[in-house]
Amino acid sequence: MKNFLVPLCLITCLFSCNKSNGQNQRDLLNGDFEKINHKSKYPEGWSHSDGRDYKYGIDSIAVQHGKYALSVASAVDSAGYGIVSFAIPKRFEGNEIELRGYLKIEGVSSGFAGLWLRIDGTSAFDNMQGQNIHGTADWKQYSIKLPYNSQKAINIVGGGLLVGKGKVWIDNLQLFIDGKSIENVAYKEIARVKADLDTAFKNGSGVNTITLNPQAITNLRLLGQVWGFLKYHHPAVAKGDFNMDAELFRVMPAVIKARNNNELSQALEQWTDKFGKVNICDNCKPDIGSSVKPKPDYSNLFDHSVLNKSLVDKLQFILNNHKISESYYVNMAEGVGNPLFDHENGYYKMKYPDAGYRLLCLFKYWNMVQYFFPYKHLIGKDWNQTLPEFIPQFVSNKNSTEYILTTLKLISGIHDTHANIWSGNIELEAYRGKYRPSFKAGFVENKLVITGFESDSLAVKEKFRIGDEIRAINNITVDELIRKYLPITAASNYATQLRDMPGNYLLRSNNPRFDFTIQRNGNALSAANEGVLVSKAGLMNNSNVNVKDPGYYLINEQIGYLYPGKYHNANLPAIRLMFKNTKGIIIDMRCYPSEFMPFTFGAYIKSGPAPFVKFTNGSINRPGLFVETPALDIKPDNSYQGKVVVIVNEQSQSQAEYTTMAFQSSPNVKVIGSTTAGADGNVSQIILPGSISTMFSGIGILYPDGTQTQRKGVKIDVEIKPTIKGIKAGIDEPLEKAKALIMGSN
Repeated sequence: MKNFLVPLCLITCLFSCNKSNGQNQRDLLNGDFEKINHKSKYPEGWSHSDGRDYKYGIDSIAVQHGKYALSVASAVDSAGYGIVSFAIPKRFEGNEIELRGYLKIEGVSSGFAGLWLRIDGTSAFDNMQGQNIHGTADWKQYSIKLPYNSQKAINIVGGGLLVGKGKVWIDNLQLFIDGKSIENVAYKEIARVKADLDTAFKNGSGVNTITLNPQAITNLRLLGQVWGFLKYHHPAVAKGDFNMDAELFRVMPAVIKARNNNELSQALEQWTDKFGKVNICDNCKPDIGSSVKPKPDYSNLFDHSVLNKSLVDKLQFILNNHKISESYYVNMAEGVGNPLFDHENGYYKMKYPDAGYRLLCLFKYWNMVQYFFPYKHLIGKDWNQTLPEFIPQFVSNKNSTEYILTTLKLISGIHDTHANIWSGNIELEAYRGKYRPSFKAGFVENKLVITGFESDSLAVKEKFRIGDEIRAINNITVDELIRKYLPITAASNYATQLRDMPGNYLLRSNNPRFDFTIQRNGNALSAANEGVLVSKAGLMNNSNVNVKDPGYYLINEQIGYLYPGKYHNANLPAIRLMFKNTKGIIIDMRCYPSEFMPFTFGAYIKSGPAPFVKFTNGSINRPGLFVETPALDIKPDNSYQGKVVVIVNEQSQSQAEYTTMAFQSSPNVKVIGSTTAGADGNVSQIILPGSISTMFSGIGILYPDGTQTQRKGVKIDVEIKPTIKGIKAGIDEPLEKAKALIMGSN
């Protein structure tokens, strides 16, 4: 796996492309941020991620050129990131694209600042992660250059970013193709496929209300399955000859009206015939080797008790004879293998879509998971039951809030920490609430415990103590709140759900007053807190360590300490020198690494050859089939001979988990701590109707022996968790255990 493949969460999780006129978009990009949208109060054509840990602004004082600059700031050592973005949904003539822009930084630590650029439809991406843009510096111009494949490029997406703590200003961005400013570059004339020309249902499905009964649910369940099967298996659809969203709405009324399975089969068979015959393929044999895990699942498609023999035979013939090397609706990222769901319309203006479009949301997502989610077999229940379960829920949604919550419940059901609703969805944020308490709390020993305060919260400290257990919030017990919010808390495992629940739900409200029932030293107490705005800088994140720059130091003469959230590969020579005579190194992986470390720092601490990972990749030609790749190794340089202890917990996610796997392939490395986030593998973005942006882990990550990391997290040698007693005493118990292991005391 190459370095650029694994900024796993940072690549695509925030953006849905602005579908405004491409000419306007490219004109707005170059130059300054002068035209402000009166509704969003943000420059035209620009958007930003949500504001939980990051604050976004338009600055008229600190500017490099013109009237305004954009800023991104965080007051905490966050494991997250803040991004401002533009999107140009056009193709251009040319071979190389360059983004130039000016950055000014202040106090950037535990991460980096940079420009970023991505070409959708290709694997071209850069976020300047390895250029060590941190600290404090005045305006300086930076540049990103990427290859530009005008045949495959779909959207140009980019902007500026901040990872970790500090502030960055972005100004005077310019985009060039082959050295020419983009407004002077000709559009690439691409022959439009028939699917692009079919806009019959762009403003609505025509299906506004649906009366449900058991037969209607069966009808819609089979419609969703047949629709998705044809979308990803029929060669004519793969060529782009059909707009499958429009085709769904054309057949949906007849399917809903079917009074029995025979009428259902007739309606679906007539519709299937519309897509044309598939030629016989003599060499289209399914892959049945031992490396195929898991195998495709076709649910009820070939169940003769539901569909008639004539239709089943036609679907079976398509399955046995289709041959697809490229598809209009899905591609596999070059060099990685995660699915790219190209040409999915987000229907950005439909905040509350009609009933037909709400079912389209369900059918899209269900089939993407059915055929391209490498961890479907680990969901924990039969995915085929999801359609009949959710059809009534989507049909009954009465407003945009109900629609977004039903969609979030659907997404949460695959149990993947990468899968959530991203981009700061307005309806979801309004539901969660705009206020939060001015203290930090998290789950310790499965109890909601106060763990920290904001710097300006002297009045709060008079009412609350570190280690106080919160028993109830606004007269509702914490146990009741957990049960309420678990179904819409998207995460791979329970530990990670508890990680995210306080910031997303428990400690959020649209009422600024919070009333708490707390337990302290065996006594029940009541205390109130006046909340602050969620968007206010200073919100504490879940990170459990505050590490001084540069993120590595000697705890004592025998123990070195490294915090990957602040690590840069350029630091490695200094680290080698500093840690040369130590007995051991503690790597505190309770964070998101600032740089890709497996083949740099990993080689430094590794002794002896041993592979650390293998992957499973999906298939365009055989949707639902996943094949394991050979295991990947790191070439050791045998430099460090001491002990290495890696500390992990629920904050260790994605790239942190992958990096831990790389490190622990060396015999001198032990991993201690608790269950990690259980979400590894490059992510695939999905846009659902109503501009709902989500994603899932797009490739499978396994240990060389086949052990899964999804949902389980990385292998742990010694389990140790913080305790309430330790929180009260200010002791980092996992860190103390790591010290003891290195010193050999236990």
